[in-house]
Amino acid sequence: MVGQTALLNFRVVYYGQTVTVPSAAPSASPTPQAESGPSTQPRGNNLPTAPATTAAATPTMSPSAYPSVAGQGTAQDKALSWQPTEQDFANFQAYSCGQPVNDVADQPLMTCDREGTTKYLLGPTVVSGNQVTTASAGIPQNQLQWVVTLEFDQAGARLFADATAQLAQGVPSKQFAIVLDGKVVSAPQVNEAIPNGRAQIDGGSTGFTQEAAQNLASVLKYGALPLSLSIDSVDTVSPVLGGEQLQGALIAGALGLVLVAAFAVAVYRNLSWVVLATIVLASALTYGLMVLLGQGLGVALNLPGVAGAIVGIGVTADSFIIFFERIKDEVRSGRTLRSSVESGWVKARGTILISDGVQLLSAVVLFILSIGAVRGFAFILGLTTVIDIVITFLFTKPIMTMLMRTRYYGEGRRGSGVEPALIGVDSLPIRRRRDRSAAHGTPEEA
Repeated sequence: MVGQTALLNFRVVYYGQTVTVPSAAPSASPTPQAESGPSTQPRGNNLPTAPATTAAATPTMSPSAYPSVAGQGTAQDKALSWQPTEQDFANFQAYSCGQPVNDVADQPLMTCDREGTTKYLLGPTVVSGNQVTTASAGIPQNQLQWVVTLEFDQAGARLFADATAQLAQGVPSKQFAIVLDGKVVSAPQVNEAIPNGRAQIDGGSTGFTQEAAQNLASVLKYGALPLSLSIDSVDTVSPVLGGEQLQGALIAGALGLVLVAAFAVAVYRNLSWVVLATIVLASALTYGLMVLLGQGLGVALNLPGVAGAIVGIGVTADSFIIFFERIKDEVRSGRTLRSSVESGWVKARGTILISDGVQLLSAVVLFILSIGAVRGFAFILGLTTVIDIVITFLFTKPIMTMLMRTRYYGEGRRGSGVEPALIGVDSLPIRRRRDRSAAHGTPEEA
């Protein structure tokens, strides 16, 4: 599905009528002027009004709709010769600001400005927005007022030259309208023909502010670009179905964590509480940071987010496994459990950091390049990876050091999870202490 992001066109103003807006402050915005060069002479906002004969003839006519597709009206190269009929004026009189508009290029257009203070009867499109090549705002040399400069391509320059030559003579008026998505964003007055395809729009007698000039330049610049949105996929999920899917994902994640816990109990016996504590701590930190940071980054707890959380929290258990396997290697090499924790940590932390670093880098790249739900997965995956590093360094390592200093774990007693049979040795190395009496000498008896 492809849709146009902005529809920009230039139309001749045939009639204009000021609309009284209740409780609205009087508009002080200037009427822009279109010119081929700088101008400092003040000009007024003279809206073209309907002839008295036409206005008197229309009350008996009812409004009628225009075709909603192009191809049945006035072609672009003949738009300047179009003249409104009594039916057109009846439609104009019946139109009120805020009603839907029928912005079809080869049909007349009844619309209002963005503020809803003026409504217009506009002719068919004279120059389309895709014929604008560039637009910019600035202060010309030797001038003090902001102006908007725009340029047309070759075909647009020819059409704009013909239009300004006619409008400069006041036929049918001296105004053209710049229309974006059915709303008039500016209605400059033309003072002279512009044959070179390069025009300047100033702010009339009071001039543009910097913000107003830049806003108009942006409308002309980006509304003129042939941009389109390409929707690759659209998924519509009812609140009930979405809630059921999220609930199912949470149940699946909880079941997976229960299986991890069962595995830890089976393998590490009473040492498994360290694994369980890291998982619980990682889950709590992940949820808390998701609540604090998720809203600011536009990330919600959805199915991909739950998947990222489960994967990331599982990595915390992996870090413990890597650390414990290093401890076992050190014990097999002849070290005691207490010293194996320290030497094993030195060797394990590099592996843990590299593993988490690669995963964090992948999450950052995915977060930057992706959109939507995938971005939520990447955010939570990266968040849990950082949490794993923090927990491993600040919780797992210190708690293992403390446990191995106790007699129950340090001597590898039954059920501790560090029994000789589980580590793969016949017996645990015993820490050797020098006999104090031997070290200091024992006096001989007399």
